[in-house]
Amino acid sequence: MGSQPPRCQGFGPRKGRPLMRVEAKILLWLGLFFGIMCAVYWTWSMENAGGVMMFFGTGLCLLPGSYYYWWSRRMGPRAEDDPNATQESGAGYVDAFPGSSIFPFTLGMGAFCIVLAMVFGSWMLIPGLALVIWAALGGIAEGRRGGTR
Repeated sequence: MGSQPPRCQGFGPRKGRPLMRVEAKILLWLGLFFGIMCAVYWTWSMENAGGVMMFFGTGLCLLPGSYYYWWSRRMGPRAEDDPNATQESGAGYVDAFPGSSIFPFTLGMGAFCIVLAMVFGSWMLIPGLALVIWAALGGIAEGRRGGTR
């Protein structure tokens, strides 16, 4: 077919440590952006409520982003991180997931009761916490019943 064009240096399979996962990069960059915007907004607006909300928005990006970054340093390379991977390289045993479950609904109802406790009184915390604990324990027990590897 002819000669191939020369490849740019730096492209191709990377040797050494695995690449940082894309989701960690996105969340860390978003956290940095929101952090800078939070500092600018809080400094110039002299308004506390919006600055606090932007601060917590920064945390919502930095916490999972730093966790994904930490986890990517411990894991081996994944098939979806390899630009030359085929569909077959990601095939195989993934995990066991329950087909249907009542526990996400129960968890949502428990969280809803906990939020209602802020409006109607602390007595709503009792059924809310009971539902959340029941859903968490049931989801854990149901998730561990899966197949064997």
